[in-house]
This record gives sequence, structure tokens and C-alpha cells, in this order.
Amino acid sequence: MKSSNFVKELREESVEALQERLVAAKKELFNLRFQNATNQLDNTGRIKEVRKNIARIQTIITEKTRETLNA
Repeated sequence: MKSSNFVKELREESVEALQERLVAAKKELFNLRFQNATNQLDNTGRIKEVRKNIARIQTIITEKTRETLNA
């Protein structure tokens, strides 16, 4: 499954790299929303996918910060 590979990749990265990915994903979501508002977006399902990826990234960032606090 595609999302499980994505999560495995995320778990291998550092918190700083995850923060960079999060910023990039938020920028992409903004651009997709802008395209959707101007009727230029062909694949509207991409918005949902990017939103879920943002949630995945934020979840892993939270897990990693809690691990460092508890260790």
C-alpha cells in the first residue's frame, strides 16, 4: 500500500526534515485550494490526499517529540 511506504519513510527521518516536509505540504495544499477556487484543478482528490499526508507528518512529529521527552 502506498501510504504505509510513506509512513515508513517518515519514521526514518529526523524531526527537522519532517518539519520541512510539513511546510512543503502546507504550501502544496494552499496552491491546490487556490487552483480549485479558480477552477483550474483537475484532480480534486489530491486535496484530500495532501491533507491526510499533513496529518501523518504531524502525528509522527508528535510521536518523535514525545519519545525524546520521555527518554
